[in-house]
Amino acid sequence: MTTTTIGAEEEFFLVGTDSRTVEPAGSRVVARARETVADLVSGEFHEGQLEVRTPPCEDTDELLRQLTALRTAAGDACRADSLGPCATGTPVLGGAGARVLGDHPRYRAGVRQFGTMLDDFTICSAHVHVHVPEREVAVLAANHLRPWLPLLVAMSANSPFFEGRDTGYASWRTVIRARFPALSAPPYVDSLAHYERLTTALQESEALLDASLPFWDVRPNPRVPTLEIRVMDVPADAADTAALTALVRALVVCAVERVRDGDAGPRTCGELLRAAYWRAARDGWPGSGPDALTGRILPFGTQAQRLLDHVRPQLELYGDLQRVTAFLRRLSLHGCGAQRQRASWARRSRLTDVVDDLLAVTGRGGVSPA
Repeated sequence: MTTTTIGAEEEFFLVGTDSRTVEPAGSRVVARARETVADLVSGEFHEGQLEVRTPPCEDTDELLRQLTALRTAAGDACRADSLGPCATGTPVLGGAGARVLGDHPRYRAGVRQFGTMLDDFTICSAHVHVHVPEREVAVLAANHLRPWLPLLVAMSANSPFFEGRDTGYASWRTVIRARFPALSAPPYVDSLAHYERLTTALQESEALLDASLPFWDVRPNPRVPTLEIRVMDVPADAADTAALTALVRALVVCAVERVRDGDAGPRTCGELLRAAYWRAARDGWPGSGPDALTGRILPFGTQAQRLLDHVRPQLELYGDLQRVTAFLRRLSLHGCGAQRQRASWARRSRLTDVVDDLLAVTGRGGVSPA
């Protein structure tokens, strides 16, 4: 068997262990963390964030070990500033770090191009990379992934609070991203040439910064031979990131097989897909939303069972079926991250409790019970 390697990126807020607010210490924390993990850690859009990324991994056990080690290294680097890495899609409480721009030319160019739209663009995501060396295959595989993206939003939803208030949504991060003209689900494409014409036209329209680097939720990465899936909130628990990575790899491998058999993917209606995204962002798990292929309103649990049936052979091939079924049991028992955040708040109606719980789980790594 030829192994399809995987990698994951997780973004975290840097939160004061006393203040529980986001603090602008990214440059200092990244410099300290790099003494341990080198370039597997980097800054992010705001100085109140950092990102860790695994090297390519052959299996999800290795991926989880890497994620846990990287979270530990980030936590160790935070300690000198009385901070901790906090895995949530949006900041529960604000702070100065939520508005201090990171030092990167692309971030400054984004502010010049999109202006006030970026004022509250304080979000943390989980990205999954799956090795797909042929770009033509990768862009067509994305067609097959499009209908499943809203379900991944519901499964990973972990951003109900934004700077001190309950938004009423499970994934406010998804709502923030949806306002931009070239974020969210990628369009259906007929070929790599079609994809490149679209991205070039969008760059010329100034709807995106760089035709080689669109911010769609699925894209062939321009620097490494992977298909990158960017739809998910960062989970508080690394075990959930590993399980979602397993699901995404299975989806991609299944899609690649179908593309190589001549199937370019379903032409899912863009408006229906947009509605499915919104419903998943609002309700999270458990909840219901449109099945993007049929338009029928189905519980996310039913949609997840359909996904499991769809990719079971690939999950079995890579030994990931047990990890994914354990993740689905956790969702059934405890809900998505948004439900868990609200459960923390409900104990004493204190958002500081939510932050404390997130800091604790982020720091522990992959320890969720089945």
